[in-house]
Amino acid sequence: MIEVPAELAASQQEYNGEAGRAFVAALPTLTAGFLDRWELAVDGRPMHGVAALVVPVTRRDGTPAALKLQLLDDETAGEPVALRVWDGDGAVRLLDHDPATGTMLLERLDPTRSLAHLPDAHESVLIIARLLAHLTSFPAPPGLRHLRDIAHRMLERTPRALDRLTDPRARRLLTDCAAALREVVDEPGDRLLHWDLHEENVLASTRAPWLAIDPKPLAGDPAFELWPALDNRFDADDVLWRFDALTDTLGLDRPRALAWTHGRLLQNSLWNIEDGRPLDERHYEIAERLRGRSG
Repeated sequence: MIEVPAELAASQQEYNGEAGRAFVAALPTLTAGFLDRWELAVDGRPMHGVAALVVPVTRRDGTPAALKLQLLDDETAGEPVALRVWDGDGAVRLLDHDPATGTMLLERLDPTRSLAHLPDAHESVLIIARLLAHLTSFPAPPGLRHLRDIAHRMLERTPRALDRLTDPRARRLLTDCAAALREVVDEPGDRLLHWDLHEENVLASTRAPWLAIDPKPLAGDPAFELWPALDNRFDADDVLWRFDALTDTLGLDRPRALAWTHGRLLQNSLWNIEDGRPLDERHYEIAERLRGRSG
């Protein structure tokens, strides 16, 4: 019987309420069912992030794998779709999938060796840039969430968020980000985006040096992908180097990349405001450092 980690139960309750509690309550039975259905043997202690339980397993033929169970929602529904498109090329390979629950069987990577453990932050940024350049070279398949719709909804939410702000600095940041997003919102792109490629979502593998995991895929412009690499291991003095390295490696137009990066900052800021949390100080700093960067 799998024991659900308390931290996963708490995060599910915080973010998903009753649906999260029901998911956690069903996890032991759900896990046992898939162990039997896919003829898997548990091969280590379960791991978890904010949203998913990952159980190391071996298949009937002895192949190591990872059983991933997560609440099926708008974000997670696209994960197997993207992984099938990439088919192990730059990303973890999908071995099996249950559409009804969103449960996936994945190839097993090395969870103890993520980019977060790489000593050189610049090398980490370049690895992420090269992965993004490859992953976003694929056209998005039909049916994925589209950046166009997400961006328009962000702009619709901005006036209500501004009404909740009294700090002039926060209001200015939100206003500037919304203005930048309006410049590109009607040209949202059509590439397959990972959307969440931060350092802990890049793991080492025996078949490739580094592979992406845990996509929250979108169809859209690759410029919307840059934010995590600017924010990881935050260093204000490094922001411009990182932005230039990312845009150079992905071959992006810098003014357009700036606009979509401000769109990503708007997205993060709206989440903070709607949750009643202050805007992050490092986000002000990133915006300030990027101010005026256009070529």
